[in-house]
Amino acid sequence: MSQITFSKDERALLVERLQVYFREDMDQDLDRFPAEFLLDFLIEELGPSFYNQGLYDARAVLMKQIDAVTDGIYDLEKPVKLSAS
Repeated sequence: MSQITFSKDERALLVERLQVYFREDMDQDLDRFPAEFLLDFLIEELGPSFYNQGLYDARAVLMKQIDAVTDGIYDLEKPVKLSAS
């Protein structure tokens, strides 16, 4: 599996969101470097679980679509006469 990565701008936004969360919801200041370390921890330790869940969800959606297409193909089938009578 490839590593979960974010662009520089995405990382900056995620770090900022962590800082806002700590400030507003936990009444604590979180400097940029600790926020970056926390983000790295969350990505490494929790990221794969969220990533895998996203894959499972995508697979479920795809399987529903495949089932719908398969049903549509069966609906298009014409009856076949197997006897000459």
